Amino acid sequence: MRSARIERSEGGAITGKDAILEQISRDDLRTIYTQGMAAIAAAGDLAALEAVRVRFLGRKADLVLLLRTIPELPVEERPEVGKVGNLIRKELEAAVEVRREELEAEQLVLGLEKERVDISLPGWRSPLGSLHLVTQTQREIEDIFVGMGYEIVDGPEIETEYYNFEALNTPADHPARSLHDTFFISEQVVLRTHTSPMQVRAMEKRRPPLHIIVPGKTYRRDSDATHTPMFHQVEGLVVGEDITLADLKGTLETFAKAVFGADRKVRLRPHFFPFTEPSVEVDVSCMICDGAGCRLCKKSGWLEILGAGMVDPNVFGFVDYDPEVYSGFAFGLGIERIAMLKHGVNDLRLFFENDLRFLRQF
Repeated sequence: MRSARIERSEGGAITGKDAILEQISRDDLRTIYTQGMAAIAAAGDLAALEAVRVRFLGRKADLVLLLRTIPELPVEERPEVGKVGNLIRKELEAAVEVRREELEAEQLVLGLEKERVDISLPGWRSPLGSLHLVTQTQREIEDIFVGMGYEIVDGPEIETEYYNFEALNTPADHPARSLHDTFFISEQVVLRTHTSPMQVRAMEKRRPPLHIIVPGKTYRRDSDATHTPMFHQVEGLVVGEDITLADLKGTLETFAKAVFGADRKVRLRPHFFPFTEPSVEVDVSCMICDGAGCRLCKKSGWLEILGAGMVDPNVFGFVDYDPEVYSGFAFGLGIERIAMLKHGVNDLRLFFENDLRFLRQF
């Protein structure tokens, strides 16, 4: 820092505090100088220092007003008052700058002390989100089937009619192929209505045995409390030698007990799907009433969870599999359906409305 003493004036004369006082013969100038230096030294912060500067060096300060009256003084006093007055002004200005630097340095030290960071303390944790309930349920389903030896595969969401319908033994006049049920992008291209097209795509690329599941988004023209135009599905396919309906039942029982609890019961009811024969719908005993009958299961004691069946031999014809050698089963389940039953969600649309009050429960 600079010293508060200015050793030489511009003219070369010694100008330290004592020398300056020796040159001041007028009491008013001596008072201004001594009071100004004392006030500057006593300023405790920058605001106080600025007030001192304005008081002694501002436009209305006594020193400035005195210097302005020099032309009115007797001729013999003018040189002394002008010289000493300017010298005092320079000394006060220099003292103000020195004191400002000192106060700024003190303020910096205090600020650093106050803002010191203890690096040994744990930092603030950033708030993290969580997996959506649909994603949680999908991963749980995937883990269950991977544990049973299945492989996870993926396929396109924009699909041709051939893979989505024709190669799955769905005739041209089937209601699912109408504009009322399916989103058509062009005459032969659709948004897939299920993940089952990967049955055919997978069988085209490899020979048995196959154990695959196909999770993903699917699309249908439907929207209400239990249906949405976009939803998530998991398709399963097993192909090999001597695969029977008993293998399908055992697989789905294992899955249902893993998802809903070991005490759940499973039943298969006859149904129809174009690409499986025989076809079944799979129910699980109601987890609310334990099969006794309640509002959730509509007094039946059972809840539908998925559709399944043995792969229709006609489907094997599209992929050059010999139905005399190979057999298989397929199943398809809605991920949202499983999540609704497991967690008691009564409106499918809640999954897509992004209401944090709902999502934070999971």
